[in-house]
Amino acid sequence: MSAILDGNRLVLGTCYYPEHWPERLWREDIERMLSTGIEVIRIAEFAWNKTEPEEGVFTYDFFDRFLDLCDELGLKVIFGTPTATPPAWLTERYPEVLNVDVDGLQFQHGARRHYNYNAPVYRYLTERIVTKLAEHYAPRKCIIGWQIDNELNCETDEFHSEADSAAFRLFLKDKYGTLEALNRAWGTVFWNQTYTSWEQVHVPRKTISNSTNPHEVLDYTRFVSSSARSFCKLQSDIIRKYLKPGDFITTNGMFASLDNHQMTDESLDFYTYDSYPNFAYCLDAWRSTDTMADRRWSRNLTEVRSICPVFGIMEQQSGANGWNTRMEAPTPRPGQLTLWTMQSIAHGADFVSYFRWRTATMGTEIYWHGILDYSGRENRRIAEVRAVREKLAKLDKVAGARYAAEVALVKDYDNEWDARLDKWHGRVAWQSEQAIFNAAQRTHTPLDYVYLDHTSLDALKGYKVLFCPHLSIMTGEKAELLEAYVRAGGTVVFGCRTAYKDVTGQCVMDKLPGVVAPLTAADIPEYSFIAPDAGTVTVDWGGDTLEAAVFADLVEPTEGGVREGVYTADYYAGAGALVSHQVGEGKAYYYGTAFTESAARTFLEKLGVAEPCAEALELPEGVELTVRKNERGAFAFVLNYLKTPVTIGVKKPCVDLLTGETLSGDCALAGYGVMVLAL
Repeated sequence: MSAILDGNRLVLGTCYYPEHWPERLWREDIERMLSTGIEVIRIAEFAWNKTEPEEGVFTYDFFDRFLDLCDELGLKVIFGTPTATPPAWLTERYPEVLNVDVDGLQFQHGARRHYNYNAPVYRYLTERIVTKLAEHYAPRKCIIGWQIDNELNCETDEFHSEADSAAFRLFLKDKYGTLEALNRAWGTVFWNQTYTSWEQVHVPRKTISNSTNPHEVLDYTRFVSSSARSFCKLQSDIIRKYLKPGDFITTNGMFASLDNHQMTDESLDFYTYDSYPNFAYCLDAWRSTDTMADRRWSRNLTEVRSICPVFGIMEQQSGANGWNTRMEAPTPRPGQLTLWTMQSIAHGADFVSYFRWRTATMGTEIYWHGILDYSGRENRRIAEVRAVREKLAKLDKVAGARYAAEVALVKDYDNEWDARLDKWHGRVAWQSEQAIFNAAQRTHTPLDYVYLDHTSLDALKGYKVLFCPHLSIMTGEKAELLEAYVRAGGTVVFGCRTAYKDVTGQCVMDKLPGVVAPLTAADIPEYSFIAPDAGTVTVDWGGDTLEAAVFADLVEPTEGGVREGVYTADYYAGAGALVSHQVGEGKAYYYGTAFTESAARTFLEKLGVAEPCAEALELPEGVELTVRKNERGAFAFVLNYLKTPVTIGVKKPCVDLLTGETLSGDCALAGYGVMVLAL
């Protein structure tokens, strides 16, 4: 049981960099943190030189002096391994550790995450520094856990060094055994790409028109994930030898081309996320006219929750974010720090650590503001953190509670990665995932993400409805799992472009929808992108009109299937658009297009899963509803993302845990305000 996810209370922390500040400030900072309600700090993830200032020379005095203070004053510490920023002596002496881009250009020292996971010398030096740190610091009373590296696959998830090509060949030999099997899986007969020697195989390289072999790139993405996981496990295996009872290992994320579920299972005690909703207001990115702006981080937190149902936030937005090179953004408004903290907790976080305590006065992140500004003077943000601590003291019952949802969107890593490299797949996947998420948000329908490659039938049975919008890569085993779920009484909704690829990413020669045809009782004789000149294409579903999006599978029922809906426009007007099939106690739907928000909303309503708390609460669209449940009860978080107050209709008397007040009838919720109601 970890000291910060023990299921008994919610804990606040912050990120602190003693190497950035005069030693005379350390005691003052620690005492001030503790008086603010901060109990845990993360340190050292960028401080390799403080322990190994030159190769093979180790000194522990710097962090010993700091940790002595932490022990004395009672501040708990998460120690970060420093491998995200190899020191200058290392990259100068061993340039082969540096990453290379697809053009063959080597990245140089001067930023962060400029290394590759596969250089043998870097793995050796990593093993050595992690061993030295763990041997020396793990016995410390103040240290309660370890963070591995920092944000694996951040900055880039592409690696093109010679070490990566060598490791890629070993990965492929282990997977395929022979070149003949590799050539079949990659379809190398196309465009005369056939390999006759393993030495001819490289990580993807620059090609004309940037066209690549999609089956190669899919395997390369799997390789990148494997490399990052292996690097994480290398460190985790070392640290675990020295852990005190109750101490933990984690890392922070979440970034692309990485199976975070498997990494957590292999190497971590729990997962942590870095949550920055203020990115929604960056001057060069989204605009504040997007009514789902900072709420998009609820989508990210939903993803994190699929990895680890109760998790931590290692970096929580506290001030304006930005580097001197990019990411200009305004300061969070009064109330938003609290709102975003509660957003994380509402989705399953029991530990929230603010980035950072003091704002850096030097380096690339001089505009990435923390709780305190450069001077360290009192400000409204530290006052807001103190107020958050007071609020969390009233939410002990929520600790350890699981997010409660009856609806899930089904994903898996093969399809996530394929959608990134395949424009046809990516266009429908992005459209539908956003539409389903937005529809769930606006109808106050708690939504989970479930990864089909990291779940079980028992877990799926906990949901009334599964949306499987575009699982283009489908296997017989996964189809059987979904069929078992439906037979047991569940409802599954497939979207267009389902099951037309195998695990290599090659298109199958079966009649579509391939291996899910028996489950859906559907046949797709024809399909097409919706042409730009088609106008608005709609689907008539028993009198309800749904707007089709992006793609149209013309879908007709086979034996046992029922045609539920038809297209009403373009040359396929009257052709089937929606087929259902009763299987056992449940039902499967095949919807032949991508989802719009209104279409997803119609599915939620017609399948009877929208607004599960409607009998207790009447909520405007500008707020989010989440529910966490445990043996102590059910707790509804109502979060207002609007600047202005809204009215919440409380139909049954509920206690607001934050105020202790029993609410009933129409109740005002302030702009950026939060209620936590005991249902």
